[in-house]
Amino acid sequence: MKGFKTMSSSRRLTLLGCALLSAIAAPLHAATLTVMQNEAPRSMDPGNQTATFTATVLDPMYEGLLKMSPELTLEPALATSWSSDASGLVWTFKLRSGVTFHDGTPFNADAVVANFARHLDVKRGLAASGRLRTFIDSVTKVDDATVVFKLKKPYPAFLNLLTTGACLMVSPTADKSGTLDSKAVGTGPYKMVQYKTGEYVLEEKYPGYWGKSAGPDDIKWTWSAESSVMNMALQAGEADVINPVPPQFAKQLQNNPKFKLHESPGASVFWVALNTQLKPLDDVRVRQALNFATDRDGLVRAIMSGFATPANSPLAPVTPGYDKTLNPYPLNVEKAKALLKEAGYPNGFSMSIAVQGADARIGQVLQSMWAKIGVKLDVRQMESGVWTKAAFADQAGKKADGTGAILASWSSGVNGADLQLRPLYYSGSFAPGGANLGFFSDAKLDNLLDTAASTLDVNARNQLYVQAQQEINLQAPQVLLYYQNDLYATGAGVSNVWMIPGGNVIVKDAHK
Repeated sequence: MKGFKTMSSSRRLTLLGCALLSAIAAPLHAATLTVMQNEAPRSMDPGNQTATFTATVLDPMYEGLLKMSPELTLEPALATSWSSDASGLVWTFKLRSGVTFHDGTPFNADAVVANFARHLDVKRGLAASGRLRTFIDSVTKVDDATVVFKLKKPYPAFLNLLTTGACLMVSPTADKSGTLDSKAVGTGPYKMVQYKTGEYVLEEKYPGYWGKSAGPDDIKWTWSAESSVMNMALQAGEADVINPVPPQFAKQLQNNPKFKLHESPGASVFWVALNTQLKPLDDVRVRQALNFATDRDGLVRAIMSGFATPANSPLAPVTPGYDKTLNPYPLNVEKAKALLKEAGYPNGFSMSIAVQGADARIGQVLQSMWAKIGVKLDVRQMESGVWTKAAFADQAGKKADGTGAILASWSSGVNGADLQLRPLYYSGSFAPGGANLGFFSDAKLDNLLDTAASTLDVNARNQLYVQAQQEINLQAPQVLLYYQNDLYATGAGVSNVWMIPGGNVIVKDAHK
């Protein structure tokens, strides 16, 4: 890679590992739970980020009107009850009394209205707002303990969405001060003590919490893009939980009685977003060629050590509406070459891909695969924050940088197909306002997604999503890679940790 100074890999890992383990081992209360993940949090504001591993850090500090139980059912949180009218367009929520934010601001109807007003305001530009503006018309106060949501159209995933990042309640006082990106202020059982950029986030129990909290006294979050460091931290007892488990170490941990490896079907889809506005990727034949040249089974073996499934759809198998019969791009190098020739690129072409450090190996494997059809892939490895800027740059920014592709993953958890497809492929979701990183626009797909999102009949809705999957595969705005199994590990003495499909590990009730 360009731009990296030469240092032996073993020495680099040793130095990095020692530095990280030293930071983790800093004196803390004995009841501290330490969690290590593979990337740093992107914001302390749940409404200004869409990253799974940031959501895990924020989960102990924030709450929504509803919450997801370990059985993946909806339960009351800051709302005690809710109901809708016959149309499904008007929803009334009764709010919990006696709740305060960590800065002392009262939680009430005014706070709920203020929280959704910031997302409905297009001028704010918060990262997670776009999905709410699609279907929420207004949020109004009836009295201090009652709010009413009016939807633009029926939206079956509405209640599920209220458990996710954009709908988690932040202190209106902190929001007005403009400090939320660096200082979390929610109503959750834990409050933020310190966020040391590049090193850790420390959370401690909030003494004024309205409910019961059976978790550890403190939770410390650390991170490393180096898989060896994550494994070493768990093995050395310097991390109580690691998420996700680097797949190359999974079998080793699975066979060690000192640790517990937790594996389950995941909701995360790994894919390459292609810049459909940049030549030659604006030609569907070129995009299809890249798909035919991708050995997904080989990727799963080489990258995931078998702890993943080759992707055949932009939806994960755990998502309602997923079509397991799809097989649009079996490996076919000759077909790929023929499509490139037909498109006017018989000798291939050059393009770039932006990858995070943890995903560099995937970029290198794709580089080797696509070289067989003459595609010269420039793998641009980036630190997480730099990658985020590159990935969510607008059309002009990506064109200026010559960014042809972004290697990414996305999970809607258990919140439905619309939250998987709309942010990534809808015409109104172009980056930076949404996660349509390749600026793909297709009127047929837009209509399918809009119709499905307001279709209340489950079978009819899922049939529309089948058609949407077929259309996306045909137009190939991406190269699908694989579905990652959820893998996290704990020390044998750690319990009450659980996972929402897609990688969101819940540790606020952990026992150590």
